[in-house]
Amino acid sequence: MKKRKLVLIGNGMAGVRCVEEILKLAPDAFDITIFGAEPHPNYNRIQLSAVLAGDVDLHDIVLNDWEWYAKHQIRLYAGHTVTQIDTTRKCVYTKKGICAEYDELILATGSLPFILPIPGVDKEGVIAFRDIKDCETMIEAAKLYQKAIVIGGGLLGLEAARGLLNLSMDVSVVHIFDNLMERQLDRVASKMLQAELEKQGMRFLLEKQTEEIIGDTRVKGVRFKDGTIEEADLVVMAVGIRPNVSLAKESGIEVNRGIVVDDYLETNIPNIYAVGECAEHRGIVYGLVAPLFEQGAVLAKRLCGVNTEPYQGSVVSTKLKISGVDVFSMGEFIDTADTRAICVHDEYSGIYKKVLVQNNKIVGAVLFGDTSDGTRLFRMMRDGTDIRELQRVSLFESAVGAAAEGVCAVASMADDEIVCGCNGVSKGVIAKAIRDQGLQTVEQIKACTGASRSCGGCKPLVEQLLEHVLGEKYDPSKQKEPICSCTTLSRDELIEEIRAKKLTHLKEVMHVLGWKVEEGCSKCRPALNYYLSMIWPLDYEDERESRLVNERMHANIQKDGTYSVVPRIYGGVTTPQELKRIAEVAEKYQVPMVKITGGQRIDLLGVKKKICR
Repeated sequence: MKKRKLVLIGNGMAGVRCVEEILKLAPDAFDITIFGAEPHPNYNRIQLSAVLAGDVDLHDIVLNDWEWYAKHQIRLYAGHTVTQIDTTRKCVYTKKGICAEYDELILATGSLPFILPIPGVDKEGVIAFRDIKDCETMIEAAKLYQKAIVIGGGLLGLEAARGLLNLSMDVSVVHIFDNLMERQLDRVASKMLQAELEKQGMRFLLEKQTEEIIGDTRVKGVRFKDGTIEEADLVVMAVGIRPNVSLAKESGIEVNRGIVVDDYLETNIPNIYAVGECAEHRGIVYGLVAPLFEQGAVLAKRLCGVNTEPYQGSVVSTKLKISGVDVFSMGEFIDTADTRAICVHDEYSGIYKKVLVQNNKIVGAVLFGDTSDGTRLFRMMRDGTDIRELQRVSLFESAVGAAAEGVCAVASMADDEIVCGCNGVSKGVIAKAIRDQGLQTVEQIKACTGASRSCGGCKPLVEQLLEHVLGEKYDPSKQKEPICSCTTLSRDELIEEIRAKKLTHLKEVMHVLGWKVEEGCSKCRPALNYYLSMIWPLDYEDERESRLVNERMHANIQKDGTYSVVPRIYGGVTTPQELKRIAEVAEKYQVPMVKITGGQRIDLLGVKKKICR
């Protein structure tokens, strides 16, 4: 049977997740081509804030590596922007001249950061926080500059601000409203969050309307409507996103705020579908990952001819991902005449919980300081559970009587209760995988079931479930992986110790933290060098010999011991003179092969080590 041609425009989380579902249902049904504007494989955009904060590396957030595409015979055009869809001939065209025919076309073009339409936004040092390139720009800026302003006090802005603080920058958050995260939190939770973040070193300028970015070629500050000025070397715009619909609109596809789709994610043009942040379903555009995955699952079944319920929309929740701050929000959170609020507010412990009830059903909740009830409350709201028989204390306990009986909270959860909201993984699926596959770590559960693969917010609950299922066989020591045999510390523990003890030198880290091998090894020395330069970008003196070999040689080592050298071409733009210099170097050192990579970069292959030095 001839395969149908499936083209996906957008190599992000929503679109690729749909392809993953298709491969599960009908692995041989489609000849798949994917176009992505970024020169990277699919990565976890939710974790960019963790990369910025120095908690994880860029390679840690890759969801589908290059080998995954090859394994499934998917043609990936990374770094290719699609500029035209010919809906009559059923072809798509890229900026680089590639043409691909399709039988089925999925649009997963995502969203674009909203940039304030004010004077000066085109200056150097003014950026959004949306992709890997933005992340790298901020990390590099932190090595040269000190003062940062983040415009936007929502979820994304606060994550960016926390990351910049970890890069030792002075950070001020500018917000037009008097409450942070006003779309998710009530005033009490917002002020508690502000106080906690101020303790961490964040500064807030509330009720400030930005009027102009000032400076010459590079930003020097921000002028507000009230006439005041705040100095800045870096300005990060985090004021919202808008669906990326220009391609669809130019192709005659119906567009409102997003690309309009029906209950099976199909547009007004047959065989063209849309999922993710670019799609508008029943007047709603979703920006959180769980609804996007739900859309992908429905569309995958539709394309594979599998019976499926139509997509009815999603109930969403928000969890703040700033280290040390636990915040959860869902549904309605502002009291009205029709709702009753059930509250617990412990200022001493820094805990605040509020559930809004209407007609004996939960319609929303805000949790601060302790979010362990979030999953259960979310399920009750989603399912429309009648709570009239529940008392206030039982409503806020993860399991009634669990604490008294010493039973893990997950023991009372039903098997069909969702543990990982992003990926729709239930308690029963995880428990079965632990028993049947002999899983013993959270990482193994992640690889097997997908639980905690996306935002990571459910990781503590997954670990509780692992402990509950394994019982006496549960081994806490297996849950952390030391960076090497020289230490018992995991990467997270090591970063925490470096920050807490203010360790600034390689040998100091090894001495204070009790390294088993005095000089370290080839695995831990490059890691320490990277962590120190990330945590203390202004103070740490880079140790060249402790770099990864690729960084030390400014080249990528190959299997045969030679190196691949990719000259830096900033922004993909070069000059005839620079191209001539590259050619002269290749001739001078008799480079055996010059290749144009899949990312449209120049690669000098077969370079010997002595030349790299």
